[in-house]
Amino acid sequence: MVGKQAKILSDAQLNRVLREVEISRHPERDSVMVLLSHKAGLRAVEISRLTWTMVTDADGNIADELALTNNATKGKKGGRQVPLHPHLRQALIALAAKYDGKPDADARVAYSDRDVGLSAGSITVWFHRLYARLGLRGASSHSGRRTFVTRLAKSIVAKGGSLRDVQQLAGHSSLSTTQRYIEGSSDAKRRAIEAL
Repeated sequence: MVGKQAKILSDAQLNRVLREVEISRHPERDSVMVLLSHKAGLRAVEISRLTWTMVTDADGNIADELALTNNATKGKKGGRQVPLHPHLRQALIALAAKYDGKPDADARVAYSDRDVGLSAGSITVWFHRLYARLGLRGASSHSGRRTFVTRLAKSIVAKGGSLRDVQQLAGHSSLSTTQRYIEGSSDAKRRAIEAL
């Protein structure tokens, strides 16, 4: 990552973003894109390449996890499975309902009016414009991913996991990359020292 890292969004800011997309031209699709970024940690390129078969089970129903294939990620070994957050799962169900509940398995989730699906570049610009409209300075298409990784790192140990689990869910090839995403907390450091 060159230069400044993308801003991490608070719960209140994410809620503002979700309220904003509710009044967009494609509210169901746009909600899914925001939640794929913030609740599954997907990169813009992964959102652009995500197909319905990666989020549905063998019967075509929305699954409990998304299964990114290697060719949907930025690397050759970036494929991974990410459990679906309940809000993301509900948003996918609402989006699938636009297709009478059964979209074409190979269709892109982040559809476009003019093409097969939105490109990674289009999604990056879409996030930039959305955050700028809301006055969220320093936020970018990578903000959701960085927010996801930071929050996951803070909660995973309490759930019996480790930083290695965060690395796998983020699809990073090295733990040092994952660590660069995580924003520290002065309060947490203070509480940890006090508990010694």
